[in-house]
Amino acid sequence: MFGLRRKVRLETERMTLRLPQHGDWRLWSDLRAGSAGFLTPWEPVWASDHLSRRSFTNRVYWAARAESQGTALPLFLIRRTDQALIGAITLDNIRRGPSQAGTVGYWIGQPYARQGFMREALLAVVHHAFSVMDLSRVEAACLPENTASRGVLEKSGFKYEGVAQSYLQIAGRWRNHVLYASLRHDRRGRTDVG
Repeated sequence: MFGLRRKVRLETERMTLRLPQHGDWRLWSDLRAGSAGFLTPWEPVWASDHLSRRSFTNRVYWAARAESQGTALPLFLIRRTDQALIGAITLDNIRRGPSQAGTVGYWIGQPYARQGFMREALLAVVHHAFSVMDLSRVEAACLPENTASRGVLEKSGFKYEGVAQSYLQIAGRWRNHVLYASLRHDRRGRTDVG
């Protein structure tokens, strides 16, 4: 039955969220290269072959395998008006059993930032995680000074939960991250960001 399974596609008001495809390489590499100064302060150091076709091909194969195995849901954000690739969002580290949780990460190309696209994508992925995947919790983490990312999480209903020390290596250094979560049945009310 797994061979008959339909690949996930999420439709939002302005976008289609879908798995990456081999034909996306040039759009992806151009957007990432053109937005490098905007993205690299918030991301792990890019490998020397990060933008190569071979690296992208591996990414496409990983995405298809992870989605079919239920371990991750890596989606590209495609603007419907012109089919432009504008960013990506991944629900990763999906845990089943008593946890029923996953971690979301995302990026958007600089030309498309601060236009509400990521909030739209985040809301769609969280809705899918709760209503279709039956997850109970979606987590996210970002650098404390990343006010844009914190803002999109808070506007999307995520609540601040604390700080994780030395959470990820960003720009070659272990960095603390602020932690947020969205719960399917959230009764917590507002939390103070302090």
